[in-house]
Amino acid sequence: MDEQRARGGSPRWWRHGPAWWDRWEGREPRWPWRSTVLVTAFVLAGSNFAAHGQGERAELDLFARALLLVAGGLLLWRKRYPVAVVFGTAAAVMVYLGAGYPYGPVLFTVALACFSAIVAGHRRAAWAAMGMLWAGHVLVAHWLFRWLPPSGDSAASWGEEIVVATWVVAIAAVAELFRVRREQWARERAERAAAARRRADEERLRIARELHDVLAHSISVINVQAGVGLALLDTDPEQARTALTTIKDQSKEALGEVRQVLDTLRTPGAAPRAPAPGLDRLPELVEQAASAGLTVEVEGEPPSLAPGTDLAAFRIVQETLTNVVRHSGSRHARVRLAREAGALRLRVDDDGPATGDDAGGSGNGLAGMRERAAALGGTIEAGPRPDGGFRVLAVLPLTASAAASPGPTQEDR
Repeated sequence: MDEQRARGGSPRWWRHGPAWWDRWEGREPRWPWRSTVLVTAFVLAGSNFAAHGQGERAELDLFARALLLVAGGLLLWRKRYPVAVVFGTAAAVMVYLGAGYPYGPVLFTVALACFSAIVAGHRRAAWAAMGMLWAGHVLVAHWLFRWLPPSGDSAASWGEEIVVATWVVAIAAVAELFRVRREQWARERAERAAAARRRADEERLRIARELHDVLAHSISVINVQAGVGLALLDTDPEQARTALTTIKDQSKEALGEVRQVLDTLRTPGAAPRAPAPGLDRLPELVEQAASAGLTVEVEGEPPSLAPGTDLAAFRIVQETLTNVVRHSGSRHARVRLAREAGALRLRVDDDGPATGDDAGGSGNGLAGMRERAAALGGTIEAGPRPDGGFRVLAVLPLTASAAASPGPTQEDR
């Protein structure tokens, strides 16, 4: 709070509500026993004290104290039945003042009931009850006073009526202000909850993409090498041993990357223990693809990229090569890196034909690549080439905050 005040901002409780508000919001209204007892005791004691300075008014008798108890006791139901309570207290106070009893804290009961009704959203009922009380006071003070106690009473001045009207309007205005603030707090809490859910969903999708990309690539290589090992186990034990070594290395690397992703779940916000992969590890991808029987040619050098863009580019290449291994009959792929118009153009081609439903994959892989590119303001285009095979073209901004770059050039097409 002190920091916010130093910067000239309002305190947190004024912007988002008091600290206890979130604990009670949405719960069933409780019986306000303590406040009702305190208010009733205050009204009784204050009215006795006020009676000593208003000798021209009627003395407090049993009926007056009964009215004070009714006006105070009704406040016990102000959270459950605010409309009935505000009209009930207004009626009790009107009878009390009409009987000529002294002015005093009894008016506080009407103020509290009006406040509760307006905050609960019953604005018309609160204004109607306060208007009824003021109209009744005017009627008693300027017409019925001749027949009501105390005897010999005279008409009240209109100045008193202006004071009473001002008091009524002030109470209603304060209640309206609190109601507006309460609605604003509720909206801000809902927005914060929605933002928290959105951040959780985004983090869940990010982790799902990471796990998918890591496991899909490694398991694809392991699957191919396991098939090679089984086929050559009897005829070429040395080659089978090489395949098993590749399986061991791939599984170890996959376990390490999965552990790194899971560590972010155990300790959110902590710095990662290992740097995120980037295009500097592209030779490793080429080597892993070669162990799976896929020859990869790389053209161009990766430019300097922001960490998020570097990771996305690496995962896109990894997922695309995995799809080539799994879905394409081609054993040859080409990766082209180029910097154009402030963006990285990343193109991966294979010569096909498809051995499955889709040479480029058809599921979480392409969807994950598009999500990664869109999160950075980039684009992904994937589909069959006119001359056969399959192409994935990613256009990623060199910085994560850059806008989406222009579409593919004629050379890319």
